[in-house]
Parts: sequence; C-alpha cells; structure tokens
Amino acid sequence: MTHVVSFANPRMAQAFVDYMASQYIQLEIRSIPQQQQVELWLNDEQHLEKVRQELDLFLQDPSNPRYTDASWQTGTTHTAFKYRNFLTLNSLKQRSGPVTIAVIFICAAVYLWLSMTQSLNVLSYLAWPREGQQLELWRWFSPSFIHFSLSHIGFNLVLWWFLASQVERRLGTAKLLTIFLVAALFSNWGQSLYSGSNFGGLSGVVYALIGYVWLTGERQPEKGITAPRGLMIFVIIWLFLGYFDILGNDIANAAHTSGLIIGLLMGLWDNRHSFKHPSSK
Repeated sequence: MTHVVSFANPRMAQAFVDYMASQYIQLEIRSIPQQQQVELWLNDEQHLEKVRQELDLFLQDPSNPRYTDASWQTGTTHTAFKYRNFLTLNSLKQRSGPVTIAVIFICAAVYLWLSMTQSLNVLSYLAWPREGQQLELWRWFSPSFIHFSLSHIGFNLVLWWFLASQVERRLGTAKLLTIFLVAALFSNWGQSLYSGSNFGGLSGVVYALIGYVWLTGERQPEKGITAPRGLMIFVIIWLFLGYFDILGNDIANAAHTSGLIIGLLMGLWDNRHSFKHPSSK
C-alpha cells in the first residue's frame, strides 16, 4: 500500500475518498488520534499518478460541487475516523495552545475583577492611552481584554477559541501571537479614533482571525484551518447593520472593520503565493 496524503480535516479526507470511489479507485482512511489527523492510503499503485493528479485539483477547490455530489452518490456512513467529543476539559486543553488559553484566562480574570469590584480603576489602568500615557505600552493592547457583559465576553471567547486554537495548532504559537498583537493594536487604534479611550473587547481581534482563517482556508485548505463561509457572510452583515445603528450605539464598528481589514491583509500576505497561476514562476 502507498501513503497518498494526510488531512487534518476528516471531512475533506472523506470527500476525496468518495470522489475517487466515483472514479473506481479505492482509498483507505486510517485515523491517527494522537496527531488529530487522518491518512489516505492507496491499495493499487498503478493508480498512483491518477490519484496525485486528482489530489492537486481537489486541494485547489475542495468545495467544488463535483466532490459533494460524489459524496452523495458513493459516500457511506462507515469511516475509519471517529469524531471525538471535544466538550471535555482535557480535550479543550489538547486542542488549545498557550496563547489561546492565556488570552481566555486574562479576559476572564479582567471581567471577574471588574464585575466584583465595580472599580473604574480597572478600566483606567487598562484603557487605550490618553495624552501622556503613550509610553505605558501595555495600553496599546489591553483594551482587547476588557468586556462589559457576560454575553459580550461569551461571544468573543467562543469565537476566539474556535479560530485561535486552529491557528496555534496548525501554524504555531508564534503565528497566533503575531496575529493577536497586530490585530489588537490596529483594531484598538481604529476604534480610538471614534471613541477615545472609552471602549473594550476582543472582537477586533476576533474579526481579524475570521478574515485570516477564512482566506487561508479558501486559498490553502491543506493547512488545516478553516472558517465557514456562512460566518464570513454573517460578520459582513453584522458590520453593515452596526453602521446603521440597528444594533445599538455600543457596537465597536471601527474595531470590527479595522480588525477584519488587517486580518484579510495578513491572510493575503501569508497566502500570496497561492494567488499565482500554476504556470507562473
């Protein structure tokens, strides 16, 4: 048997297996739980060149209807990969890296501190720098840790964990830390132009991650990170509604817009080679 490819996304693996089955070529899925990925193996080596050619096409456009149609026609509910229950503490730890967990912990700690003390000193110490405070460097990033309600922090942290854990596991801690610092600085600065120092929240960073993960997943799905297209559509609609005050006056529209822009720009830069035509050099 010949190893063909490894996938971090088991659904992508199954889609390719189903498509090759429609071409009368059988692939075997093998699960590797320790690495949270699956491997595809080919029984008959005479089809190896055909499989590799089809794999190149698949990785360029895995959402093409021909693959989903093949799953409906030849797919089966029986697969070697078993989905794990991620709603456990140990599983959440395994799927998260130090930066992902640290940001969740800091946001939760600041929220509890603010809720229990009701002290404005918390906000004044973490707020965006006012005149004369520019050298207090933590202030350029710390507004991202401030949240004003349970729904505010809950929504942001769920999306942060979903997106940041993918980036940290697949692309590394340094990459996630870079995205966080750049997105926090840029989105906080953007919001400060409209709100002064009176704002807070991780949503600017979350919007940056949505843009970055979505674009990377679309351009290079083999990297194993993805954001649903529906989520991208939702955030754009949310931005649109926010600018018309339909959602109230407390929406950090500037932070959201700035975050989404910087996330897409970082995604464009990191995936710049994927935009080149295969025949270009």
